[in-house]
Amino acid sequence: MKKLTLLFIVLLLLPIVTPTTYTSSIETNCNNGICSKVLYSGVRFVEEDKEWVRIEKAKSLKDKGFNVVFLEDDKKWLAKPLAGLTILSSVAKLTAEYETKLDVPVTRSLVMSNGREVVKEAYMSVGRPDLYHDDIVHYVTDEQFGYVAAVDGIMVREKPAACFYLGAFFAESLILAETGNHVGAIQIAGTAMPTQLPFFVAACDYTLIGEELFAASAYLSGDKRQIASLRGQDVGKLIAMGAILVGSALTTIGGLSGGEGFFAGLSDAFKRLFAMNF
Repeated sequence: MKKLTLLFIVLLLLPIVTPTTYTSSIETNCNNGICSKVLYSGVRFVEEDKEWVRIEKAKSLKDKGFNVVFLEDDKKWLAKPLAGLTILSSVAKLTAEYETKLDVPVTRSLVMSNGREVVKEAYMSVGRPDLYHDDIVHYVTDEQFGYVAAVDGIMVREKPAACFYLGAFFAESLILAETGNHVGAIQIAGTAMPTQLPFFVAACDYTLIGEELFAASAYLSGDKRQIASLRGQDVGKLIAMGAILVGSALTTIGGLSGGEGFFAGLSDAFKRLFAMNF
């Protein structure tokens, strides 16, 4: 009885098993005697250990490079795209060193021109000018959602290992981030747009919030002037915070003294010192 039961269970499970076979560009799936084939335009599988495996799971290709999509979205050519281009330089150096494909779709021709110079210089600085070509940084369209549709298509087709979103983003932020999350890419975003930060924080692995975008740009550039400017801003903020605390304390003490006396006069002088009369 045990043998019959075991045989019945095995026979019952056999039709459920789905054999899958691969060739370099064909995936075949069979279920209950019905087979389907998926044809790919390029090489999708490689032969490893006498069997076909997906490219992303092949151990022999583990360190052969990935595709990186770098988005430099520009709306009004503000400081955010400039900071993003500095970060792009660091990313381009790494992709050149590891012979990794880099793709930079942009929405403005001015960003495209500057981006090409930045990437070209980065490739030359690591001794790999042979890997550079102008199509790395390419113009897509000025239309907001046309740009999003094109970039989403690049992500779905290429399945990049990493996506960088840097610049000024609006309604397209969540669409881009969700697509990148869907393809399994590591995502790093940076923007000073407060309304879009929650979407990037929710869908990306790392997010540069507000001024962190400019801080990262200065740090990666190694430019002493940018770093000094950043440090000067931080010192200015500390002075402003101290002035707010001192002014609050003087106003409180002056109010408790009935608006008369030394502290009340000092509070009024402090107010006039920091008054903004335009």
